[in-house]
Amino acid sequence: MHPACYHRRYPALFSNADLPPNSSGKVRIIGGTLRNSRLDVPLRPGLRPTTDRVRETLFNWLMGPVGGARCLDLFAGTGALGIEALSRHAREVVFVERDPALAAALRGNLERLRQSAGRVVVGDALGALAGESGPFDIVFLDPPFDLLLWDPVIERLESGGYLAPHALIYVESPIGVTPAVPPGWMLHREGKAGEVRYALYRRGTAMP
Repeated sequence: MHPACYHRRYPALFSNADLPPNSSGKVRIIGGTLRNSRLDVPLRPGLRPTTDRVRETLFNWLMGPVGGARCLDLFAGTGALGIEALSRHAREVVFVERDPALAAALRGNLERLRQSAGRVVVGDALGALAGESGPFDIVFLDPPFDLLLWDPVIERLESGGYLAPHALIYVESPIGVTPAVPPGWMLHREGKAGEVRYALYRRGTAMP
């Protein structure tokens, strides 16, 4: 689908496209040791923080695997997904964000929350992957919908040695758009929230 079609088909997902300068907001961490902590976030066109309800559902699905896991928040945005993982004792989270203002805010939030296990990389997803080494146990994949990056990023993750043998991969996409995943990825759970489909895949054998 051409990027412009996303704006016509899913206008609610781009409702902050004309923001006043220096707009800001807050995102709440919903679980773990950092529960109820607030993240200061500069608002940006197309920024779609994963909702509280969806994050709660996702981390209920993940449960035990988060503790001690090495995680990759590849289109970090607010950093809420990766910080939720740190709040639940992830061993390390690498945050990748191309917007310098969002990356700076994320670093500030990690410092304020004393989360030394979080590391922020400024750059686009595919370029940043070239400078990282795997494997990662959990990957959060929620790219800007209008950039159509699911398939190339998924292919790079799979072919580049970035995933642990039984890695868990969380993917958000518009309803009606199902990213292509490798044959070895098994769908564990999926759900819908408004115009967004969210799904958790496991590489290799299915979760119990």
